[in-house]
Amino acid sequence: MHFISDVLEHYVEQHTEDEPELLRELNRETHLKVLRPRMLSGHFQGRFLSLISRLIAPRYILEVGTYTGYSALCMAEGLQKDGALHTIDINEELYDLQRRYFDRSDYGKQIKQHTGNALDIIPTLDAKFDLAFIDADKPNYHRYFDLIMDKMNKGGVILSDNVLWSGKVVEEVKPDDESTLALLEYNKKLKEDPRVETVLLPVRDGLTICRVV
Repeated sequence: MHFISDVLEHYVEQHTEDEPELLRELNRETHLKVLRPRMLSGHFQGRFLSLISRLIAPRYILEVGTYTGYSALCMAEGLQKDGALHTIDINEELYDLQRRYFDRSDYGKQIKQHTGNALDIIPTLDAKFDLAFIDADKPNYHRYFDLIMDKMNKGGVILSDNVLWSGKVVEEVKPDDESTLALLEYNKKLKEDPRVETVLLPVRDGLTICRVV
């Protein structure tokens, strides 16, 4: 589902900061060589992630769901010079592609890749995070969120992607549609959780911003 027309979407991109050349290359390579390129954050959302990160100026960032590394590179633009971004993905086949672009960026030494189950990896990370981004398998969103909350600094921000799920969250849900059912519960959970202040934005496929209070 497109929440705005293609014409408006083009206008939005034309009036947003230009996509950096390295990210343009990664965007192209992802669409040419990797399955499900729609998972890429892309120009507009990428610039949004970059701006949020620059506003927060985080020392430590946590990302669940690296894919080809586009969103990690965007958020790394706001990192403090002594900071680090930890990104987790279960797909080891994308590791080398991610690393190649990370190392070409100005933040390669600050980006730490983790391959495996995020539910096992998150508790092992020895850091308190200022910014987190959840963009992985939807049925585990609530588990990722609770694990991440235990490692967030007060005032930190947790972003959750795809929370509108192509509009399926407002349509009749099939009983076997595990992802949509999980997102409905997750969106309700974030709205009611007293530990955070929450706003759901209709950005691309839905992006929730939670501030830890």
